[in-house]
Amino acid sequence: METTRVAIVGIENSHAEEIIRYLNVERPASVPVRVVALVAGEADRTAELAELGGIETIVAESADLLGEIDALIVTSRDGALHRAHAVPFLEAGTPVWVDKPLAATVADAEQIVAAAERGGTVLTSSSALRWVTDTDAVAEGLATIGELQAVTVTGPADAGSPYSGIFFYGIHIADVAQRLVPGTPEDIDVQALPGGVVARYRVDGVLVTLEFVRPDASGQVPFRAAAVGSHGVVSRDIVLGADYVQPGVDAFARMLATGVAPIAAAQLLAPITVLEAVAKAGAPVGA
Repeated sequence: METTRVAIVGIENSHAEEIIRYLNVERPASVPVRVVALVAGEADRTAELAELGGIETIVAESADLLGEIDALIVTSRDGALHRAHAVPFLEAGTPVWVDKPLAATVADAEQIVAAAERGGTVLTSSSALRWVTDTDAVAEGLATIGELQAVTVTGPADAGSPYSGIFFYGIHIADVAQRLVPGTPEDIDVQALPGGVVARYRVDGVLVTLEFVRPDASGQVPFRAAAVGSHGVVSRDIVLGADYVQPGVDAFARMLATGVAPIAAAQLLAPITVLEAVAKAGAPVGA
């Protein structure tokens, strides 16, 4: 089985280390994908990851890798940087996985999706929470509770984050909601709370509520999803285990093997639409 050669840009993110450990150190036989190049960041961090993964190719700019790799992983913490890294590769026909969030504006997200269409290639982006076992359990439980009425997803988020504010952690909440109730958000309403913000919208008549709760000095609320149906309720904390990055990597590897994107373009854009509405409302999540 031929090995797919990928590069990572945005190595400050802890996800970069976990991806390299999984693909280059554990080297699962069922996932023939290896990280062969890095776009340099802070010197010590670059050296650490290169040594961990046995990676010899280090470049100064992502553009230096155009035509040299089979796929690109963008893991920069700040979604505002994602368009600049992803678009040239997508336009060149190179598959790209943009780690969460896809972008920090709807305009940038739309340009990334359009670039994939122009290049005739595949694109994916998601929160790691979309793929974990607890989210799977809630999604499967929807079939047992009758006609779906409402879904609520709760989690920590801080509009004061230096990485494009609410987009950095809020994407986890918004993307889990999109996994459970896929579709275009309608009538988005944003309301500030003393320690956070609530966004509500509807998808095909289902009320979706996202509760972004600012961490305080004692810690942060857990991620949680709850769904109410016509004759039942399913509710569960969403816990990230030590291997929480791996299911997303596996989804990326399947995309490379099949040429089929795991998430429809409309579902990539929907969470960004909601988060942009929260950001524009100026809700004081980080105040």
